[in-house]
Amino acid sequence: MVNAVTAAEPALAAIRDFTIADNPSSFLAVSEGNSYFTLPGRPGVIVYRPTGRFLVQFGGPFAPPDSYRELLRAFLEFAEERGVTVVGVQLQRADAEIYAEFGFTVNQIGASWARSLGDFSLHGTRFMQLRNKVSRSFRAGLTVVETADESWFPKLREIDEVWLRGKGEHAKPLEYLVGQYGDHMQPHRRMFIGMIDGAPVGYISYSPVFGSRAGWMHDLSRRQPSRVPGIMEAINVTAIERFRSEGVAWLHFGFTPFSGLHAEYELPCHDPGFRLLMGLLWEHGEAVYPAQTQLAYKDKWAPDLTIPEYVGFQRAASVAGFTHIFRAAGAL
Repeated sequence: MVNAVTAAEPALAAIRDFTIADNPSSFLAVSEGNSYFTLPGRPGVIVYRPTGRFLVQFGGPFAPPDSYRELLRAFLEFAEERGVTVVGVQLQRADAEIYAEFGFTVNQIGASWARSLGDFSLHGTRFMQLRNKVSRSFRAGLTVVETADESWFPKLREIDEVWLRGKGEHAKPLEYLVGQYGDHMQPHRRMFIGMIDGAPVGYISYSPVFGSRAGWMHDLSRRQPSRVPGIMEAINVTAIERFRSEGVAWLHFGFTPFSGLHAEYELPCHDPGFRLLMGLLWEHGEAVYPAQTQLAYKDKWAPDLTIPEYVGFQRAASVAGFTHIFRAAGAL
């Protein structure tokens, strides 16, 4: 017998203990609004959201090797009993190869980016423009603090509202594939806030990353419209300095759809037409997701690790399945 559960605690234990795929975005598994599939008496969890005729799965099963395939097989049976189809997003390479065994069509959908912190420095011409922007923000009176005090969060919500209005009349906040703050999992995150004259003007929330490249992920970030340049860069520099002082090895910048696409990352089971679509969305898909803008910010930090990420379609690749990924995330 199988069961679907809504509590995030089993997922938190699973992403900490079972790192077979080394998913740097795994903490998104515990976001509010997710659903969880488990097998009684078997370790591991599958994270998903139902939307239309699909179950949109986040990552692969967070499970040890000896129950990974069993859990996936049961989840596919769970979907079949309900007359819906599984589409998995942000699969890692290890996941992708197993999904191919199960008959999925698997394509690269983008990449995650990371920066090792052991020898990181802003010295040199590579970071000259970044240094200048950070210096200007501090000269303008910016201060950056790390805080666990949730009494700041209503002010941060005001920043969120202003930021969202700037995206257009019908813009909605993204979720599922981006982080949250202020929920019951907040004690596991870290919040850095930039302030001018004692008032918040921007923030970056960092989520924990487990596995062989453990560290923190630059997750949700917002700022007020401002003539002061470099606010977000100054917040991130402050966080990097703190992390390095603690011996943190990696800063992850998260997943950017349509970025880092390379033919050598594709599996033999990939769909060539879907690969072409991903390339077109990288070039012209700003209305779907601002991938080039997002990657331009990440590139400022000279990431030295590119992690290809995959989408897995049960049976054939489909525009409907792809669309429902973004529907689950609130992008459509």
